[in-house]
Amino acid sequence: MAYEFGLDDVAYLASAEGTDALNVTAGLPLTDASLLKDLPALRARYAPREAALVETIRARRRAVGKLDSPDALLLSDTALQQATPSAVAAHRAADIAARHPGGVVHDVTCSIGAELLSLSTAAGLGGVIGSDLDAVRLAMAAHNLRGRPGVQLARADALAPCSRADVVVADPARRSARGRTFRLDELDPPLLELLSVYAGRPMVVKCAPGLDYRMLRDRFSIEVAVQVTSLDGGVREACLWTEAAGLPDRRASVLRTDADGVVRADEYTSTEPDDIDEPGVDEWIVDPDGAVVRAGLVRNYARRHGLRQLDPQIAYLTGAAVPPGARGFRIIDRTAVSERALRSALAAHDCGSLEILVRGLDVDPDRLRRKLKLRGSTPLSLVMTRIGRTGVAFVCEPGVRH
Repeated sequence: MAYEFGLDDVAYLASAEGTDALNVTAGLPLTDASLLKDLPALRARYAPREAALVETIRARRRAVGKLDSPDALLLSDTALQQATPSAVAAHRAADIAARHPGGVVHDVTCSIGAELLSLSTAAGLGGVIGSDLDAVRLAMAAHNLRGRPGVQLARADALAPCSRADVVVADPARRSARGRTFRLDELDPPLLELLSVYAGRPMVVKCAPGLDYRMLRDRFSIEVAVQVTSLDGGVREACLWTEAAGLPDRRASVLRTDADGVVRADEYTSTEPDDIDEPGVDEWIVDPDGAVVRAGLVRNYARRHGLRQLDPQIAYLTGAAVPPGARGFRIIDRTAVSERALRSALAAHDCGSLEILVRGLDVDPDRLRRKLKLRGSTPLSLVMTRIGRTGVAFVCEPGVRH
């Protein structure tokens, strides 16, 4: 169980004495195997703060690659799990600033301030406010935002508006007593209540990628624009924009970090044309980014890149080339999906290791791989899907990202 910080822990960690203690603690392994050895030494020197020191350093290490400059942050494991990656937050902050130049933005569920850090550096905003009910996380946010002028913090309930900000940002907690949830009424605070409280004001609400945003329109008649964002191939969130005149109904933001560490963004929207050639099979199979799939923009993506679908109901695309940043599989054989047919085709290509991708079929890749009993030496990929009502498998060269 994660350590529960108190206000006295935060005050200590933010002090000069706490900073020195964190530097010493950071020099220890702090692995699961080493904790029995590391803790007594820390307890002898820093009791009763040893647990807070360990939790902070371990959380900072887990934050590498997710949050910018994690070694300067106060955070807990739970807060880190809920925090938006810095690259995603920066992209959204730039969106908000472009749409509301000179506006004041209020993050009403600011937690440790990860979103505020990006908003505070977005060019063109007139001010940034953060509030949260959790006094401990608010104290962490105050430390994390030190030196950032123009950021105001307040302890407040997200469902009790306390500012006249031009834009409201919210990130309802996505966990219930049963674990991660996609139910609208189990978010904290509840999504429908948030949207009701701030009705008539531009609002940006971060939600889990699996949220059924269509239900908001179909069942509750709430009009929102939806932005699904991915980072380096992983879908991170679905973001709901209210008062969204001028925004596309659906948008996919595909963020990728290049070799120099710079985050590049490609945007796909429902306003783009989606007329493509009839389904077929070409040289390459392309697996579109998950944000494109979640946003329902597969055909728009295909049109932009000169691709077509294998089947009108399946998200796999095919074409003569792989779009930049996308993952593609060059087809070398095609076979039925029975174990016997697969085993024969893979043996013919000397397959020794196999990546299996499945869409549209009820297949467990790990279980199937064990059953195939591969004995060759060549690494291959297997793309399994259906065309019409018929299952089909494509033996491919190992997937490559172009």
